[in-house]
Amino acid sequence: MKPHWFWITAAWAVALVATLGALFIGEVMGMAPCLLCWYQRIFMFPLALILGMAAFAEDRRGAVYGLPLALAGAAFAGYHCALVAGWVPQWWIPCGSGPSCSTQSLEILGGIQIPWLSLLAFSAIAILLFVYLRKPRS
Repeated sequence: MKPHWFWITAAWAVALVATLGALFIGEVMGMAPCLLCWYQRIFMFPLALILGMAAFAEDRRGAVYGLPLALAGAAFAGYHCALVAGWVPQWWIPCGSGPSCSTQSLEILGGIQIPWLSLLAFSAIAILLFVYLRKPRS
């Protein structure tokens, strides 16, 4: 594997860990995701596949396809973080029936809530893909 492929492989690793974490929380722990968590999953799950195939096939197009997914996921995660922090008015909250988007009961790693971890994962993936795409083609 060439040295510049480290960036896309690292982005794939972040997407894979985030995907497995979301599946563990939902399927093993039995916690139902809120509406915004579902939207974030819609953007994260394909990233694990696209970036994995791109990293192993050494295909630059995977980063081009994955970057819009990472940026859109980061936008949803940022909005979700703003809801949890109370920075968004109550009438802007999109959740109806089901788990609330504005109150998160699960905290891990010393009090970090899931939307913040999602924002971190999407941001890390976007940054890694930007760095990767800026490298010259070999």
